[in-house]
Formats: sequence, C-alpha cells, structure tokens
Amino acid sequence: MRLPPLNAVRAFEAVCRHGSILKAAEELNVVRGAVRQQIATLENHFGRKLFTREGRRLVPTREASAFAEASGVAFDTLHRAALEFGSVGTRRIRLGVPSAFAVWWLMPRVGDMQASLGDIAVDIVPMTVAEPLQMHPELDAVIMGGEYRPAAGIAALRFMADQFGPVATPALALMLSKDTAAMGALTMLVSRSVPKLWDEWFAESGTPPVDFCRRQEFEDLLLALSAARSGLGIALAPRASIEDDLERGQLVAPYGFISRPSGYSLCYRALDARRPAFAALSTWLLHSGAEV
Repeated sequence: MRLPPLNAVRAFEAVCRHGSILKAAEELNVVRGAVRQQIATLENHFGRKLFTREGRRLVPTREASAFAEASGVAFDTLHRAALEFGSVGTRRIRLGVPSAFAVWWLMPRVGDMQASLGDIAVDIVPMTVAEPLQMHPELDAVIMGGEYRPAAGIAALRFMADQFGPVATPALALMLSKDTAAMGALTMLVSRSVPKLWDEWFAESGTPPVDFCRRQEFEDLLLALSAARSGLGIALAPRASIEDDLERGQLVAPYGFISRPSGYSLCYRALDARRPAFAALSTWLLHSGAEV
C-alpha cells in the first residue's frame, strides 16, 4: 500500500491531539476548509471514516487513534533527525520542569549541574502544569513527578524517589490533633497544576478523606505553597519541593510524609538516547537524586 500524503497525515494528527478542526487549523496556520480537505483525502486513501463526534469534539476511532500515535512519533523522529543533520541543538537541551521542583530542587543545584555537563547548555523551562513530552514538541525533555506511563517513542528514567504530605505553618499545626480529621478546621490549599494530589495522599496513606471547611485553589504549586507559608491554610506538598522550608521551620508536616516510589523521572524521546548530552544529564540527575 502506498503511503498517504504527508500533509494529510499532519492535519489528521493535529485534529487528533486537539479534538477540533479549528484548533488544528490554528496550529497549522491554515483555514478550516484546508484541514477538512486533508481529512477527506486521508479517509479516501484508507477507505474508512477516521472520526466520530462526541458533542463538539472529534474523537478518532480505535484504529485511527493508533495511527495518530504512530504518526506523532514519526513526526517527532523526523524533527529530531533534521536537527541532528543540521547540527542544531546537539549540545543544548530544552528541559521542561514543574515550577515548584525547578525553584526548590533544581535551581539550587544548577551550578553543580552546569559544572558536570561542561559545554552542554540546559535551558530550563518552568512548567505551571506538568504535561507529557509528546504535548511539547518545542522541548527536548521534561521532568515528571508521580506515576508516569511512557508513550510510544518516549523513554523515562526514574532518577529520584520522593515523599509527600500535608504542610502548614507551626502556628496552624498547633491547632491540629493526632486525628487527621482535625485538618477540616483549616483551609484546604489546592494547586490546579496537580489537582489530584490530595486525593492521592488520602488513598496512598490510608487516611479517610477530610471534610475541609474551605477550599482555595491556586494556579500552580508555587502559589499554593506560598499561601501555606503565609498561614492561609494547609497544602499537600512533595518533600523535595519544601526541604528549605522544613529546615528553616517555616513549614512543618504535622502528619509526616509518606514515600512515593514513583518519584521523579526524566522523560525524553527514545531517539535522543544516543545523544551525549542526554547521557550526561541522565548521569547527573541519577547522582544528584541519590543524594536526597
């Protein structure tokens, strides 16, 4: 079977990611009619429908979804190969990092990292919301916390375990008893970047969910922890992100921390595993993560 037109595959893959012809057209900088035409071309090529509609969203069929995933990997591979061929970016890594992890764990160690990597430059890109690498073609790698299931063509190197638990100022912690239900008298501080973190702690610690008197949401974990530090309420935090606060006594963990074996992983495209820059970064992360 001959290969389908490349432009049609590109349009199809974009529609699959966005679930929308309009958003795909905006990404590709074409009009919606052009995207519809490319989808029709691809459907004619395969002789079958590629999408069903759920409300306003276009959803690929099971077979089309598998083809879209393979197409995304192929475009990524082609992009990386072009960079290598042009000798562009081979000594530079654009690394997406969750904002809180970047500020409290990575940045205090960035001098040591740069000394270890020599002339390899690492551009640290803070991520308000930690998203999988396949959603960010502009990045070379991302650091993901918690459980991560690698996608096709994406490798994940777990370099550090972590713990997490509720944290508050010492003054607020004095209001709590040994019974975790006492947290209900405080404001529950939630980060939209990790909205299920409290649910995960209740489940993994075996603690019954608490009925908080109030819930306040913040855009990212940095803001939620800043609110906790100011005494606004109690937040759920990865320990790696608040080590300095614990040492200074600005925050305490009234119910301790529980281990998260999933920890933190460096996620990168499998094709890049051969690049010396990634080998150097992986080695440094494994060494630094083991010291925590």
